[in-house]
Amino acid sequence: MNQELEKKIRQLLDIEDIKILKRKYAGYCDDNYNPAGISELFTEDAIWDGGPIGFAETRQGIKEYFTTTSDRISFAMHYMVNPIIEVEGDEAKGQWYLWQPMTIREGNQAMFLVATYDDIYVRQNENWLFKHVKLSVKSRKPYQGEFG
Repeated sequence: MNQELEKKIRQLLDIEDIKILKRKYAGYCDDNYNPAGISELFTEDAIWDGGPIGFAETRQGIKEYFTTTSDRISFAMHYMVNPIIEVEGDEAKGQWYLWQPMTIREGNQAMFLVATYDDIYVRQNENWLFKHVKLSVKSRKPYQGEFG
């Protein structure tokens, strides 16, 4: 096999691995914002930036942030769609759309959250991890029905 084809195959495999990383993140978020699971997907010096929703630095800080998230949100289902992922060696960037039905504990208020993610990933010990996650909320509107 020629080098160019091998490079393209490696890049496609990396993109699929990053999609799996993002799916694991969504799964842990949908599991009552499992702080141990979420934090293990990040580098030691990572940043999670949710803008007005919250901010955390370092793997431990991210774990602590998500420890209290389920106190505010009783139900969430993260739909990460339409990724654009660009890989350069052991680093990558990704953009995703988020559509999230959720329920806020206070008042048992169902909501729809629409946002975008801008992520930076790095490969460490043959595994892709989040280096920087930026969530940009586009819309957060009440829903009159129920979820969960």
